[in-house]
Amino acid sequence: MSSKIILYYLSLSPPVRSVLLTAKALGIDLDLRNVNLLEGDHLKPEFIKLNPQHTVPTIDDNGVIIYDSHVICGYLVDKYAKDDSLYPKDIVQRAQVNARLHFDTGFLFARLRFMFEPIFFFGESELPTWKVEYMQKCWDLMEAFLANGIYVCGDSITIADHCCISSISSVDRVAPIDADKYPKLSAWKKLMEALPYYQVNAEGAADVQKFLFDTLEKRKTESV
Repeated sequence: MSSKIILYYLSLSPPVRSVLLTAKALGIDLDLRNVNLLEGDHLKPEFIKLNPQHTVPTIDDNGVIIYDSHVICGYLVDKYAKDDSLYPKDIVQRAQVNARLHFDTGFLFARLRFMFEPIFFFGESELPTWKVEYMQKCWDLMEAFLANGIYVCGDSITIADHCCISSISSVDRVAPIDADKYPKLSAWKKLMEALPYYQVNAEGAADVQKFLFDTLEKRKTESV
């Protein structure tokens, strides 16, 4: 059995990249196993046996299997961090972090999927403007969250920042952020991009948007 934590991943996936960011912040060296959702790797019997939900990220920590990105990030901090700054044990502070994690689940990533999934998996050939605008409504909420600090839960970075930036950076070309309208959000995004370990997110975030635009262009050409 591997002594490293195995991460089943796809770099295009924002949730996967939130785990990569958290692992890098903690100095955890992962054993990366690619699962190509676009080719159906996640539906193979051996992966479904490991994770009945057949989603990435999934980790195998020497027999401990976890397959929700937010839970994985919290688990890594609780088990391997030298302190609890990324996921505070104080119940009030943790509740605030959890609220932002649920915001990522229910708003940021949910609306990202609403835009991308029909194109990637169901053959849609257009991205309606209203879906982009629906995504951009999240920017108002992020601006409000950042009113009380430079990070989404105040003045200290947490796993909520890792999770939110992995989603937001995956749509920033599709649903641009107006820096004049959202100065705090824009400043936070630049702050996250300046992290010494941010590169583990940057490439996948750019690639997933490129794949979206390339797919739309291909469908447009095919329909002519």
